Order: sequence, then structure tokens, then C-alpha cells
Amino acid sequence: MRRWRRTSSLCEPSLGDVLASATGPTVVVPLLLSTGFHVRHDLPGAAARSTSPVRIAPPLGPDSVLAVAQATRLVEAGARPSQPVVLVAAGSTDPEAEADVELATALLADLWGGPVEHATLSGRGPRPAEVVRPGVAVSPYLLSPGHFARRARAESLETGAEIVADVIGVQHCLVDLVATRFLTHPVDVGGDDVREPLDRLG
Repeated sequence: MRRWRRTSSLCEPSLGDVLASATGPTVVVPLLLSTGFHVRHDLPGAAARSTSPVRIAPPLGPDSVLAVAQATRLVEAGARPSQPVVLVAAGSTDPEAEADVELATALLADLWGGPVEHATLSGRGPRPAEVVRPGVAVSPYLLSPGHFARRARAESLETGAEIVADVIGVQHCLVDLVATRFLTHPVDVGGDDVREPLDRLG
């Protein structure tokens, strides 16, 4: 049986603690929507300190599956097909993260069939106050409720957003995406035998 454990940089257990207790090969699936400091430094650093084989899968986004999840939340919130949308992301100072947000915006626009712009709450990119206009629907490019979700809603409503959809949250398509990341293309990072095949995880 494959064992799944959730870790977070903001609560327990930490990834380092989970890897320290691992007794066999581990695949780390970053529940992150783009690249950035966590993907480039924190996760590889924790994996490199592990004494067991560790592989790190790519982050969840950008991906067309996430666009489907966002469109679902927009419809649930009452957004109309082709209504202008602003995707609001947490943001990062990493240029590659900014490029990922731009790609996520394009993927949502292709699916939504209407204009989609993006804003960020920190780091690189325009702020909601610069992009959100009266009548638009806002799609938070966030996985879960919390500080950034509250800010995205508050700042968007302050500037006239008609609708602010819920965060992506738990959806069947998201669970499938996590499983896909687990099963395909993880990168060897640490441990005594980084070539341990994935089928040994069973």
C-alpha cells in the first residue's frame, strides 16, 4: 500500500520531519501552483538531507486541469460565460513564477472564452487595485482559504468586482492532478539510492 502524508511549511508535520521518519523511497508532490522559492530551494534542501531516496514531482500548476477547477468555481459563484475575469494569485519575486501565472491566465482564458487578466497580491505583477474593474469576476488562483484568499476577496470587492469566486479547493479533478504528479516525472533529489524505482513504493 502506498502511504500519503500531507505536510506544510506553515503547520505540522513539516516535510523535514516526515522525511526523517521515512523508512523507504518517498515522492514529494508540491501542493503549489507555480515555481518559486519553495520549489527551487526549500523542497530540494529538505530532500537532500534525507537518508532515504526522495523524488520531487513538479508543482501542480500551471495546468489546464486547474483552469477547469477555476472555471467550475466561477460558475458556482454566478459568473456568466465570457464575463471578464481577473485571476488573482499570491505572487512571487521569482520571474519564472510570474511566467507561470501568465500561463495560468492564458489557460483560463482559453477555457473561459472571455478576457482574463491577472493580478498578484505580492511580488511581481500588478495589484488587484490596478486590474479589477466594476463588473468583472475574480478567480483566486489559490488552493485553500486563508490570508491570501481573504486579501484577494477584500481587495477585489473594494475595487468593484461583481463576483469573487471561491478558492480552487478540493475537487475531483484536483485530486486526479495530484495523483498524476505522483505517478509521473518526479525528479531524483536525495537519499542513498536515488535510482530506487517507483514501483518499490508499493
